[in-house]
Amino acid sequence: MTPMATDVPGIPRHRHQAVKRPLPVQRLLSLMNHAAEQPGHVIHSIWLFTYSDLKTIIATSFGFGLLTSMGAASFGIDPAPAWSFCFQRVPLVLLWAWLNLLPFTIDNQRQPDAIMEDSINKPWRTMPSKRMTPEHAQVVMFIFYALALVTSIRFGGLAQCITLIGLGFWYNDARGADFSCIIRNLINGLGFMCYTSGAVQLELGPSQWQSFIRPDGLGLPWLAIIGLIVFTTVHTQDLYDQAGDSARGRKTLPLVIGDANARWVTAAFMLFWGIVSPCYWGWLQTGQSGVLFWSGAYMAALACIIAGRTLMLRSVPADKTTFLLWNLWLVSQYALPLCAGLGRAGGV
Repeated sequence: MTPMATDVPGIPRHRHQAVKRPLPVQRLLSLMNHAAEQPGHVIHSIWLFTYSDLKTIIATSFGFGLLTSMGAASFGIDPAPAWSFCFQRVPLVLLWAWLNLLPFTIDNQRQPDAIMEDSINKPWRTMPSKRMTPEHAQVVMFIFYALALVTSIRFGGLAQCITLIGLGFWYNDARGADFSCIIRNLINGLGFMCYTSGAVQLELGPSQWQSFIRPDGLGLPWLAIIGLIVFTTVHTQDLYDQAGDSARGRKTLPLVIGDANARWVTAAFMLFWGIVSPCYWGWLQTGQSGVLFWSGAYMAALACIIAGRTLMLRSVPADKTTFLLWNLWLVSQYALPLCAGLGRAGGV
């Protein structure tokens, strides 16, 4: 920010001149010139904005959309879409998810506090490595927000796109992610619900999407469960980011209640959801065999492993591996409706 004029005694305020920043049109022209001169550099810089979130957002959105549409029969959707149709929609889902993720990550990473944090935790990112200026990043952000809106209007997921823009402003510009660990987790949970519901909407199409979200169906409660899982366990990623979060004054759960307490909270919720989410689909009602039983057992076992690692392995590299397992476990949850449908259809 520009220093206040009154900071210099003896000089009238009106004689001070603020630092001039390029106008939006000048920023756009400068960015276009840079892209024309070094297209590979600009493309790679844009890609780096989303690189560390590919496993957390893109993979989970794609997984939820594909697996949910393949298990559409479990949500009472009749006729269920052919699996070949579901796979054909995958590129569209990936494009929609990435277009909605990119401007959020740019807005997040262009903030001064974020640049300082990333210089500690992720110095290879676009901003701390000085591959792009904050002014150019803002131009790219607005361009891709527009592209995300146009894509959502054309193919679906408009309500989710608009909600994500609002959540992005709350998280980044209003600093909702910095002042409260509860608000931070809440925004993350709501964001996951937007990404996952948008993905399944694009996979199913308009008419079958309406069947998925009907008030008396299983779709909306399942989306709510996914949101609650994220709300209560997503701080797994904050365990290895404590140095950077502390440097910028961010109030994450480990920094608010302490590392040890945060690990116990995480482990408890992992064990809770490891049992509850399979039971939502009738895990323990299928006897001692069947695809749902074994998939539920896998979910519970993986949840126990993640809980155990969270409590016993407390180094930064170990916490990063634990978070990768958390992402794997979360995507595995999305297969439960498909497994339930296969169990009922095949009696296995």
